[in-house]
Amino acid sequence: MSQPAPSVNKPPVVGRLSDSIAVARVLCILGIVYVHAWTGRPDWWLVQTIQSEQNVFRWTVMELFGRSAVPLLGMVSGWLLAGSSRLSPYRPFLTHKAKTILLPMIVWNAISITLVSGAAALGLLRAPIPHDLWWLVDELFCLVTMNDINVQTAFLRDLFVCMALAPLVLRLPRAGFIALLAAVTLWAVTEWSFPLILRPQIPLFFLLGIAARRAGAAERVTKLPMAPVLAGAAALVSVKIWLSVWARDLLGVHDPGFVMLDIATRLAVSLAMWRISWALAASPALLRRMEPYAFLMFCTHLILIWLATPLFEAFPGPLGSPGYPVLFALHPVLAMGLTIVIGRWLLRFAPSAATLLSGGRLKPTNEPRPTPLRIRYADR
Repeated sequence: MSQPAPSVNKPPVVGRLSDSIAVARVLCILGIVYVHAWTGRPDWWLVQTIQSEQNVFRWTVMELFGRSAVPLLGMVSGWLLAGSSRLSPYRPFLTHKAKTILLPMIVWNAISITLVSGAAALGLLRAPIPHDLWWLVDELFCLVTMNDINVQTAFLRDLFVCMALAPLVLRLPRAGFIALLAAVTLWAVTEWSFPLILRPQIPLFFLLGIAARRAGAAERVTKLPMAPVLAGAAALVSVKIWLSVWARDLLGVHDPGFVMLDIATRLAVSLAMWRISWALAASPALLRRMEPYAFLMFCTHLILIWLATPLFEAFPGPLGSPGYPVLFALHPVLAMGLTIVIGRWLLRFAPSAATLLSGGRLKPTNEPRPTPLRIRYADR
């Protein structure tokens, strides 16, 4: 999206909010890498060894740094959209979202099938291989199921649907908006399957972002003391991990009570991550400088993890091996480093592709670049 340059008369808090959103995006996408980190183990093995030290460590890191990512990204998108004054006319708005959300998703899905399934077909790694035309179409467009290879891109599909419906949502009266939020919350808790949205938690947090903008909640959270915010998030994470690892017979993962706990935990950790982002926004700009590569990293990291499988198997080995915790901890660093290399290579040799694949964030040096995240328009 096109971002206006900051005004010299703009209040400092607006620039700080913009910088905080940039930091939050980077932290969220670094955290997503932990959720998708390579384990080298099948699902049944992970279930049987769920109480092992390494598995508990992995689970804890995922809950603390990864599970808040999609909720906070969704809330940021809703928050930005609710403050936009440029939603009309509808057709250019939707076309822009298709170019910066939907089209990159499709292209990255095609790249993932070509590289990962191609490597699997050559016997270089174990990964899904196209077995019929429907699988290929569904994997490309995320029509009715989440991806088998590039799992996270289904978020972009649901986000695009939220964006497409947002102009109608923003015009709802207050009572209508509250009723919609209540209905989507119920949908998320019951996990009712409906192909319009693959993951109902995404529109739930998108709507919560809109509500937060209307209530001024983003600014209020930044004024809260850090310690109680972190303590609340840690407490809920601890309860969820206990139920997931040591008390699995009490609540199943699809039990409405557990789903409600999961939503509450994600919300609490998201608020903590936002509070941390606000604090880090005042520090040196390293994380903010990573923000133009964040979308690219979101789309590439699982492809990189799939393709790195032979190297991971050689050293340090799968989950349970002595050196695995180091590899797990370094996943986001390795993914970001490779993403920056890929992004700079694309900018140099294929600048148009860099712009497309980054959702419009990376642009050739001879084109005007938006200043990072000056708040006015919706998230890509």
